[in-house]
Amino acid sequence: MTDVFGAGLVLAASGPEIPTIDDFLPPEILFQGTPFAMNRIVLVRVVMTVVILLVLGITAARAKLVPGRWQGFVEWGIEYVRDKIVYEVMGEVRGKRYVPMITTMFFTILLFNLCGIIPGMNIAATATVMMPLAFALWTFVQYWRAATREQGLLTFLKHECVPQGVPPVMLILVIPIQLLDVVVIRPLSLTVRLFANMMAGHIILALCLSATQFFLIEAHNAMAAFGAITLIAGFVMTLFEAFVAYLQAFIFATLSTVYINLSYPED
Repeated sequence: MTDVFGAGLVLAASGPEIPTIDDFLPPEILFQGTPFAMNRIVLVRVVMTVVILLVLGITAARAKLVPGRWQGFVEWGIEYVRDKIVYEVMGEVRGKRYVPMITTMFFTILLFNLCGIIPGMNIAATATVMMPLAFALWTFVQYWRAATREQGLLTFLKHECVPQGVPPVMLILVIPIQLLDVVVIRPLSLTVRLFANMMAGHIILALCLSATQFFLIEAHNAMAAFGAITLIAGFVMTLFEAFVAYLQAFIFATLSTVYINLSYPED
């Protein structure tokens, strides 16, 4: 009995396979050595993009005046983003222009995030910096375009960088800080918040599942109790990751709308 338990402890000491940052830098698996080379994360993005386009294309082609359940669900999702994010922040007059952009951004980020808990994909398509950065730059371009169109570039920069009521002597410090916020911090905060949350969620969930496999399959029966605990933790983390996937899409879309709205002159 002692020998068997000791063997289990020796095996347990080796520990489960710990997820690392290398999970987010997988090797190329398609078209290696060409400009079109794809690793696992890029392939997940391509597959999910094709799925989104097919589903929405078929839904639009079969749209009816009296919507069925699926069409009604899609329309409800679009109306949710329009009313609860865009119009809530910008109002209907300003917001109409940006409903397609924010709706596209919200649902693409949401579904890319959910790839992390879809069997066979098992990693969020937003868990590396490039995809969140692309969405952040889209927002960046739109709020600079809006600022130039609505206020003029110099007027916008003056409004953002020279707050009213600041003593002239403090402007030496305030102007660079405000300019840094407009040019760097806003897009950077959008990027880091999204990919860091999805990366952290993937690592924690992968750790729970890896520990479950180790304790239930590879380790001795005496360690099975730990496997039951990590299995429950993995299930809870999966549900939590689904919630975080929605939450991060909502936050990204809302902040993008807020930043664009800030480019308009105050009424």
